[in-house]
Amino acid sequence: MNTTARHGRIVRIALVVCACSFVFGFFAMPPLYRIVCERVFGIKLQQGPAGEQKLAGLVADPDRLVTVEFDASVNPGLAWTFRPSQGSMQVRPGVLTETVYYARNVSSAAIVGNAVPSVAPSTASPYFNKTECFCFTEQLLAAGEEREMPVRFIVDPALPDKVSTLTLSYTFYNNEPATARVAAAASGESGGS
Repeated sequence: MNTTARHGRIVRIALVVCACSFVFGFFAMPPLYRIVCERVFGIKLQQGPAGEQKLAGLVADPDRLVTVEFDASVNPGLAWTFRPSQGSMQVRPGVLTETVYYARNVSSAAIVGNAVPSVAPSTASPYFNKTECFCFTEQLLAAGEEREMPVRFIVDPALPDKVSTLTLSYTFYNNEPATARVAAAASGESGGS
């Protein structure tokens, strides 16, 4: 086999490996991530707000207080600051409660971010129900914009008695495809005027 044919074969193999890696990463990783988070670690990856049916049966527990701690972080690829309005609060299970986070775009361009929530300990995750959350949608912040982001939640009264403290944590990530769409739309508007 001559050198040109051998190089061509290596290039074809490399392209097949790249294509397989893309397909695995794009299609197989999200379901695997969900399975590992939900079944192995007990982290509930809720897709939307808790439904009215689920919340209708919750009755407030007047004799119990649970501490909810709030944590915020930003992935290094996102030029934002992000913080909770308070470090913690005490809530009664079964009572609708609200808190606020603040996000600020510190870059000179509009950026779209997505927040990924988690609740610790993982055994408490199924008992933490968000009824309104910025994590359900993409968040677009203009350059320098700061926004208040409310979260409404109910701790299920069925939370095991041994759990007295929960931590609600969010990490914001740059939604690069959505940010690119926003940038393209902005350049199209400025180029057309």
